[in-house]
Parts: sequence; C-alpha cells; structure tokens
Amino acid sequence: MEVGGMEDEGPSSQSERQHSEDHQLAHQELLHLESVTPTENVFVDKKVVDKLTEGLLSHYLPDLQNSKQALQELTQNQLILLDTLDQEVTKFRECNALLDLNSLFTEAKVYHNKLVNIRKEMILLHEKTTKLKKRALKLQQQKQKEALEKEQQREKELERERQLTAKPAKRT
Repeated sequence: MEVGGMEDEGPSSQSERQHSEDHQLAHQELLHLESVTPTENVFVDKKVVDKLTEGLLSHYLPDLQNSKQALQELTQNQLILLDTLDQEVTKFRECNALLDLNSLFTEAKVYHNKLVNIRKEMILLHEKTTKLKKRALKLQQQKQKEALEKEQQREKELERERQLTAKPAKRT
C-alpha cells in the first residue's frame, strides 16, 4: 500500500490508513503463524486473550464511538431537514390553494358581471314589454271606439233609411 501523497488529508483518512496497516500486519502475522505451526494446537492464556481484547477495544472503540456520534448527528440533521422540507411543501400547497382561490374569485367576478348584465337586459326587456302592452291596450281601445262609432253610424244610417222609407198611410 502506498502512503505518499496522503499527508494533506484529514485525521479520518489517517486513522483509516492506520487501521488498514494494522489489519495488514495482523493478517501477515496470522499467515506467518499458520506457516510455522500448521497442525499444532495453540493454547493461549485467558489473561493474554483478555489483555489483547482490551487492547483491541481501547484501540478501535473511540473511533467507533466517534463514528456512532457522527451518525447520530447526521440522523438528527436529516430529521430536521425532513421537517423543514415538510413545512416548505405545506407552504407550497397553501400557495397553490391560494392561487386556486384567486382564480375562483376571478371566475366568480366574471360570472357576477354576466349576471348583472343579464339582469339589466331583463329590466330593459320588461320595460319595453310594458310599453308595448300599454300601446296595444290603447290601440285596442281605439279600435273598439272606432268600431263602436262605426256601429253607431251604421245604426244612424239604418234609422235614417227607415225614416226615409215610405210608410203607407193607415186607414182609419
């Protein structure tokens, strides 16, 4: 593994590099032990195992705890971001609802104007029909008057003709 050109990286890359080197050394030692004693059973003292375990834990545990803490912070930040995004989405929905309301109000205003115009037209038509009815009534009355006058004239003429017709004298 090459180490050159990695010195300007942060402490996390150094610990990763150190971990990788430690892992390689442990692997090489294990291969060496296997080649030296391939079939022999090795008995290790429990104290040695405990000390090795304690050493291994003390070496890797702080990094793991730091990683755990960093992950918890990331999770918390993600939750905050999700809440913020949810609030923004809610705001956008409210804005869209307001736009829909504005378009409804605009449409209602247009229909209101149409209704006002129709009402004006109906009032004008009502006035015209009222005038026409009055005129028709006057014409009807005038025709009736003319017809009555014609009838009276005809009766007068008939009466006059009756009076003009010769009447035979009566014998007494």
